[in-house]
Amino acid sequence: MTPANPTPLWQPDADRIARAQITRFQAWAAERHGAPAEGGYPALHRWSVDELDTFWKAVTEWFDVRFSTPYTRVLGDRSMPGAEWFPGATLNYAEHALRASAARPDEPALLAVDETHEPRPVTWAELRRQVGSLAAELRALGVRPGDRVSAYVPNIPQAVVALLATAAVGGVWTSCAPDFGARSVLDRFQQVEPVVLFTVDGYRYGGKEHDRREIVAELRRELPTLRAVVHIPLLGTDTPEGALEWSDLTSADTEPVFEQVPFDHPLWVLYSSGTTGLPKAIVQSQGGILIEHLKQIGLHCDLGPEDRFFWYTSTGWMMWNFLVSGLLTGTTIVLYDGSPGHPDTGAQWRIAERTGATLFGTSAAYVMACRKAGVHPGRDHDLSHVQCVATTGSPLPPDGFSWLHDEVRDDLWIASVSGGTDVCSCFAGAVPTLPVYIGELQAPCLGTDLQSWDPGGRPVVGEVGELVVTNPMPSMPIRFWNDPDGSRYHDSYFDMYPGVWRHGDWITVTSRGSVVIHGRSDSTLNRQGVRMGSADIYEAVERLPEVKESLVIGIEQPDGGYWMPLFVHLAPGAALDEDLVHRIKQTIREQLSPRHLPDEIIEVPGIPHTLTGKRIEVPVKRLLQGTPLEKAVNPGSIDDLDLLHFYEDLARKRA
Repeated sequence: MTPANPTPLWQPDADRIARAQITRFQAWAAERHGAPAEGGYPALHRWSVDELDTFWKAVTEWFDVRFSTPYTRVLGDRSMPGAEWFPGATLNYAEHALRASAARPDEPALLAVDETHEPRPVTWAELRRQVGSLAAELRALGVRPGDRVSAYVPNIPQAVVALLATAAVGGVWTSCAPDFGARSVLDRFQQVEPVVLFTVDGYRYGGKEHDRREIVAELRRELPTLRAVVHIPLLGTDTPEGALEWSDLTSADTEPVFEQVPFDHPLWVLYSSGTTGLPKAIVQSQGGILIEHLKQIGLHCDLGPEDRFFWYTSTGWMMWNFLVSGLLTGTTIVLYDGSPGHPDTGAQWRIAERTGATLFGTSAAYVMACRKAGVHPGRDHDLSHVQCVATTGSPLPPDGFSWLHDEVRDDLWIASVSGGTDVCSCFAGAVPTLPVYIGELQAPCLGTDLQSWDPGGRPVVGEVGELVVTNPMPSMPIRFWNDPDGSRYHDSYFDMYPGVWRHGDWITVTSRGSVVIHGRSDSTLNRQGVRMGSADIYEAVERLPEVKESLVIGIEQPDGGYWMPLFVHLAPGAALDEDLVHRIKQTIREQLSPRHLPDEIIEVPGIPHTLTGKRIEVPVKRLLQGTPLEKAVNPGSIDDLDLLHFYEDLARKRA
């Protein structure tokens, strides 16, 4: 637990506080909307959750959100799930993302970087032109509002153009990174039945080319709803038979036409990890994402037209969608396509230097890897433009805070942030006007009534509880795809505390109002910020005839590491030799993701289940974290209690 009155690692000076957009917003909202003029961020936050309707009305006015038809009220229905935001309003996300093209046509909207680390600019005018051309072609292909448009592409400008063109026509975007295997992609895309698929022929990673044409061919065969496939020749190959060429669709000089859609019209589908089956297909709205991201990027990240926004991410992670929304505040966004550690561990710092990034976002795991490798970013690179280093994916350990402060700059705003794919945003994190304490997130975000609750639903301060949000956020899912009665959505977040969002993280809210994240309270596998469900692993591994059953656990380590063992119960006569270990890892790498290879593969006498036959992942995780058996599990709910002693003994040996 953090001490009651520690010394801040960083404190913004008076000039920085005065310049921050959140300070100017507070003064303006005090004048126009009755927000508190005094009391700084804590007072503003309290007002934002107590006067939720007024706060969000103020956000739309401050950022000049263009409603083509007016809303009748801010919140038609406050209940969760099912909150109704800005009923009656129509707008378009892509129209807002391209607004800066009018005032700054020749300045860069995008800086594209690959493993050569040479930035290539795409101007606002060129981005707008390509979006206009592609949107017209999508309409010509018959894409209508509500149709799904999918992409199997890396973090390249074409992905941004395709997303914005899809949003412009009112289509619903969904993407996977090309390091995903065919099964992982199909488990996601088959649910939403896309009509268009954007694909690359391959990608470059770690200095090597990875050909994905066979995977693309399989996707085309297994997605019968496709009306068009668009080929992006990243590796320079010819367009496959029956596919369209990217350059043919983006060469016209066409002004984009923005379909005006209802506030709650679907913008994109993101995917959860799928711990107990197929990944959840999470649908978020054009209006909800627009205003939530304006708040996060403009007020919390303090980004505007003079800034450059770099976050290391792939198109398979919600941080990519969040990065693209940097365009909403007129910010230049930096797209990096490649390995985070090529040609050496310091690669991301070199990119931040060469692009003049003012906010550099990365994973906590990357920061800790740099510390371990003896990287000296501040000594070896000109990082004078970097005002903030933000981390997510997992909690940044205290050593990570200290390392950034010592090795980048002592006057560095360090923003550890935490949110989720489920809201494509942050629950807690960056506040430019507050101090930074080691190991802590600065505060809950505006409009987010984040609390820590005990099992009885009582708020607790200074002790560990469940992360809950007690009021609706605009970017909460409007629904899950293929969840007609909403039961899967309800069970995912509202089962434990009816009417209150329970996220599945252990947190502490300190007496100062800061937040400490302790990791997942469920069994999601979270590697470098990329979540995957255990079910994906089981499906792949258990196709091997030697593996009777398996159990995979991901455990956050005190040093910021992540231990992911795979336990295998073998078929009679099988042996866990080098050959089988190799084939298990190869299966996961090829069919799912190279990020989610287990750290160890351990043979076990059997896999414990509940009485209804479900593998018990969370109790095993607790055992491996050192929780005594009697506290980790309800003995009456287990089919074979003796099997748990193996995991108990393993935890003892590891300790």
